[in-house]
Amino acid sequence: MAFEGLSEKLNAAFKKLRGKGRLSENDVKEAMREVRLALLEADVSYKVVKNFVSTVTEKCVGRDVLDSLTPAQQVIKIVNDELTALMGGSTAKLTMASRAPTIVMMVGLQGAGKTTNCAKLAGLMRKNYGKRPLLAACDVYRPAAIEQLKVVGAQLELPVFEMGQGDPVKIAEAAVRHAQNHGNDMVFLDTAGRLHIDETLMDELKNIKAAVHPNEILLVVDAMTGQDAVNAATAFDEALGIDGVLLTKLDGDARGGAALSIKATTGKPIKFAGTGEKLDMIEPFHPDRMASRILGMGDVLSLIEKAEQTFDQKKAAELDRKLKKSRLSLADFLDEMREMKKMGDVSQIASMLPGGMGRQLEGAELDPKVLSRSEAIILSMTPYERENPNVLDASRKRRIAAGCGLEVSDVNRLLKQYDMMNQIAKQMYKGRGKLGALAGLGGGSMGGNFGGGLRGFGRKKRLR
Repeated sequence: MAFEGLSEKLNAAFKKLRGKGRLSENDVKEAMREVRLALLEADVSYKVVKNFVSTVTEKCVGRDVLDSLTPAQQVIKIVNDELTALMGGSTAKLTMASRAPTIVMMVGLQGAGKTTNCAKLAGLMRKNYGKRPLLAACDVYRPAAIEQLKVVGAQLELPVFEMGQGDPVKIAEAAVRHAQNHGNDMVFLDTAGRLHIDETLMDELKNIKAAVHPNEILLVVDAMTGQDAVNAATAFDEALGIDGVLLTKLDGDARGGAALSIKATTGKPIKFAGTGEKLDMIEPFHPDRMASRILGMGDVLSLIEKAEQTFDQKKAAELDRKLKKSRLSLADFLDEMREMKKMGDVSQIASMLPGGMGRQLEGAELDPKVLSRSEAIILSMTPYERENPNVLDASRKRRIAAGCGLEVSDVNRLLKQYDMMNQIAKQMYKGRGKLGALAGLGGGSMGGNFGGGLRGFGRKKRLR
């Protein structure tokens, strides 16, 4: 999980502060010493760490903090604000052309995931912003690079422009003309990468830039390479002049050094982050939300957005009506399991939840086989039984088990899960509205029940 090590160490440092009614200057400096070590271990550059700790310490030893009734919370707020500023302060967006098409030039070293994330970003632009993107294959050197772009483009149903192993500059120019003639309002240029930065590569990229005048030059870097990613960003910016960074493999970067160093070192914002291998696992980079995740406060806004993009509004309205009457059927239970599966890995969802739930559910996933068994059990019931699970006596359970080729114990296990999730759903409904319901996941009995409900699906962190 992203920033896992850093998050644990920072929370351990702040836990010591929470136990104190008043803070002395020595208390703050001791906590900042641990923060410094945590950041250095997270592979954040020494200069960035030094400036960060100095700024936070200066603000934390002020009278307003030391004399506060809740000084630990004040310190955490200051750290949260400074982490947000360190990563850019606000969400940086793509620069759009006043007259279509907007040209986005993707650059980077080999192995960073440039081709795949070029398609991912184009897909995000179409899905979330209604754009009509065109992918252009300008990497004519790497074996199968053009074919790879065509494959991921086909999976996302995006058009791909290619001219084989020709001149990358002419291909880029032709792609822009093609977009103008065919109504594409965005062009994503997948340029060639190298194993290291060299003069030949940079000259080619400069020629493409001079020929098509891109509105945005995005550098794709691998978050897991830590300071090497920062060095690559610095080199590309000095040679080419980048506008922003797309950080890939953020889900696998337990340290987080690249994310915390790039903006402070290069002055260029992280605009997007790849959060998984699937082609829809890319999202805008929100510094404030990421800081909140690092400090264990969750990211409820991103969770709400993810839910809104995934869930069927008509089904959600119907479920809301049923919950209002305290009536949730097994058919509804199956629908919600299917919808949750669409949202992706539970570990990614859990990372957005406040409190310790993310750590408790790390590595969790919905088991497709178990989901199929649950579906078979519910579909073996009569419509009346699905709506009224309380009528399921021993005789009916034996009939249902025989009908789906499973055991009575499997039926009982499903009913137990249903009861658990039904209780959780009713408690969530008390929050009224998406924000109230989702925010309630993190605290009190609600958080514990929700976490227990998910873990109740099975052992070894698999949702059974």
